[in-house]
Amino acid sequence: MHTMWKGSISFGLVNIPIKLHTATEDKDIKLRTLHKKCHSPVKYEKVCSVCEEELQPDDIVKAYEYTKGKYVVLEDEELESLRKENEDKAVEIIDFVKMEEIDPIYYNRSYYMSPNEGGGKAYSLLRKALKESQKVGLAKIIIRAKEQLAIVRVYENTLVMETIHFPDEVRSSADVPSVPAEDKVTDKELDTAIMLIDQLTTEFNPEKYSDDYRTALLELIENKRTGQETVTAKEKEPVTNVTDLMAALQASIDRTKPEKAETVKKKEPAKRKRTVTKVKKQA
Repeated sequence: MHTMWKGSISFGLVNIPIKLHTATEDKDIKLRTLHKKCHSPVKYEKVCSVCEEELQPDDIVKAYEYTKGKYVVLEDEELESLRKENEDKAVEIIDFVKMEEIDPIYYNRSYYMSPNEGGGKAYSLLRKALKESQKVGLAKIIIRAKEQLAIVRVYENTLVMETIHFPDEVRSSADVPSVPAEDKVTDKELDTAIMLIDQLTTEFNPEKYSDDYRTALLELIENKRTGQETVTAKEKEPVTNVTDLMAALQASIDRTKPEKAETVKKKEPAKRKRTVTKVKKQA
């Protein structure tokens, strides 16, 4: 399993060297965007909105827009310095709380924690202490340049770190439009709804559920592939130097044709006028 973060986590005087591993994976089917006419992949290039120039990575800087159209530019070195300053610190569990006190709306992402060299015993100690106390640890950690609030809990036999949102990242439910203020339902309607819930209540078994849309999409793709309903992107024809040279020569010839005709016309000698001499007859 790929290690995406190394460091240590501590509670009190106990320090545990750990590694983090992503616990979940995104299985969305990635679809490419093609040009309908020739089935070639569409490029999304970074272009300046004013200069209309295509930009390279070195041409781009990061900035914070503090008001419309006005920015504070932040250098990579400044951001790296801040990140390094915080990442070098050991992650400390600052509080222990009951897991049921944390609403699921705060949950963000899950990471498996494994002990790094020499951390096995301390890892086991924290795992057993969390199990026995039925609590979870609350900590702060910087992952991918963002400070995260996180909880440390036990999942099966492994410690898991769940990053959670800060309170100001969760929007107020009071801002949700059209939510009825009061429950205008009859007792009969309520009893019927509760009866239906009771009938559909079961134990949670995650293996029972699957992504039906993803399965159907994969079947559709496979059926089209085996039925030869496929397309091939057109390759851009290479332009050789010979073609370029011939094109340039021909263009030069075409451009100079009018000039040549004009020059030839100017150089033509003027036609001499015929002089007619009249002879007078003598009487």
